[in-house]
Parts: sequence; structure tokens; C-alpha cells
Amino acid sequence: MGKDYADMEIRTPGSAREIEAAASLFDDPLDVRAVARFLSSDTHHLLIAYEDEHPVGFVTGVEMTHPDKGTEIFVYELGVLEHAQNRGIGRALVRALSGIAIARGCYGMWVLTDADNAAAFRTYERAGGKRSDGQVMFDWTFGEDEELTRE
Repeated sequence: MGKDYADMEIRTPGSAREIEAAASLFDDPLDVRAVARFLSSDTHHLLIAYEDEHPVGFVTGVEMTHPDKGTEIFVYELGVLEHAQNRGIGRALVRALSGIAIARGCYGMWVLTDADNAAAFRTYERAGGKRSDGQVMFDWTFGEDEELTRE
């Protein structure tokens, strides 16, 4: 097995150029407008893990505030390149994000994952997360030609 995650550094990118240099970590090509919008909000968090200055993983989180609950962080996405998996990098990224949540006064952090994603279950549990049963997710996908209708 290769390096362990002690040889890894986690950093917060401060510019679009740094995010572009890590574009291989993301599922799809970067959207320049989305990168700019992401960077313009102090409630959006992106952490990138590097080995020998090469990006090997990332985690994104979004702060959400509700009037009667306070602020929490939604773990939006976690990804580690295949060759760097199973070495604790994902766990380290999630723990680093939870450190940001604590420092910013959030009362908690949460994530959704597929029911059959055993690797995600292990990562989140090892990073201190506890599974919540009984949750059901609904989602909406909007296209350019769709209109919202009212019932």
C-alpha cells in the first residue's frame, strides 16, 4: 500500500486558479461562474488534500442557518482519487471540515449518502459521524425549460 495520510496536507484554496489546478478531482468540468460564486461566499467551504503538491482528494461543505436552530454544515461532497483511497484521507478531510464547523460556531454537521455506499459509511463513522435512521431524501432537478407550478 502507498503512502499513509501523514504525508498529506489539507489546504483551503483561495483562488479560482487553485481550484482549476484540482479540477481532476471533480465529477464534471468546472463552471467558471459557479467557482466564482463559491469563492465569493464565506459560508461555502472547500478543502483539498495534497500529496507532494498533487491534489488527491477534497471535501465541500455549506453552512445553513435556520431561525430557530442556528447554523450547521451540510457535507456536500467528498472525493478521493482511487489510488489514494483507503488511507484515511477522506476521514482527515471530514475531520478538518468539522474543525471549521466548530470554529464557526455551528451546532452540527450532516451528510447524505447512498444506502449501498459502504466506503462512505466507514469514512463518516471513523470521522465521528453517527448514522441517523428513518430519513428519506426528496430531490428536485431543474432544467432551463422547466417552470415551477403551484398546486
